[in-house]
Amino acid sequence: MRAATACLGTEAGRKVKITSRARRRRRAFYTFVTPWLVGFILLTTLPLIAGLLTSLTNYDGLNLFNVDFVGMRNYASVLKDPNARHGVNRTLMWSLLNLPLWMICSLLLAILVNRKVKGIGVFRTLLYIPSVIPGVALVWTWKIILEQNFGLLNGFLSLFRPGTGIGWLTKYALGGVTAIAVWNGLGAGMIIFLAGLQGIPDELVEAARIDGANNFQVFWNVTLPMMTPVLFYQLVLGLIGAFQQFVIPLLVTTTAQQGIPVRGAYLYMIHVYQQIFATGRFGYGMALLWLLIIVIVLLTGVVFATQRYWVYTEIGEV
Repeated sequence: MRAATACLGTEAGRKVKITSRARRRRRAFYTFVTPWLVGFILLTTLPLIAGLLTSLTNYDGLNLFNVDFVGMRNYASVLKDPNARHGVNRTLMWSLLNLPLWMICSLLLAILVNRKVKGIGVFRTLLYIPSVIPGVALVWTWKIILEQNFGLLNGFLSLFRPGTGIGWLTKYALGGVTAIAVWNGLGAGMIIFLAGLQGIPDELVEAARIDGANNFQVFWNVTLPMMTPVLFYQLVLGLIGAFQQFVIPLLVTTTAQQGIPVRGAYLYMIHVYQQIFATGRFGYGMALLWLLIIVIVLLTGVVFATQRYWVYTEIGEV
């Protein structure tokens, strides 16, 4: 009897300890997650709701007493706005130029620095530095290089063809801005791809080489399939970032004589900025932003829907 009582007491004590431990874990979880949750609600959810409500009004950013509900009129106006259509066109062109070039160059750089040689960490650091350069310094550096009349690049080309004055930031603004953005993002992309490359088991590469595969065959049949989850991750983030690009084209191509970027680099987000802050059409600008959110969500959904056909994982089909 005493043994049974002692056994029950021990089991009850164990349950109390487990309950107490679970309670402490639960308390720690909510303690750590609450700051993020509060920030998400205050800085993301509520602004999104406020932006959606604003897009249904004629709010001009100043007078709250003359705000009228206009329904879907702002969204209908987007379809009639030639500048919005031009911004969509330029943004699509930007995405088709920037995203593939950035991913390919980042992957090639990652393959290049994925070597076990002395001093490789120094090269990785040097290649990553452009990604942490402040935006204004980045813009002015590239303006010195790409300026049409006094730029270093045209000056170098003039050594072979005197009088060269290619408009890298005017006539070919989209290409010039793409080069700047790709160069600026190479370091961050390289780091992600490098992490993926170092996660590929050496046994797979060695087995392929034993079977007689050359370097290209190893890359195509082993490395690339194993990298598809990382490629998928980079594609999603790069697609979202490409449609939201704003700072580089605005700062690089805007001059004192012309308060807006050149038409070749007039991206969708620049049009949003002009509508909100230059003309005070807050309601219309919010409608533009919400349409952008919808497009990004749809395109991201398409990418997720297609991943089963080209993304390989260790557990088989996604």
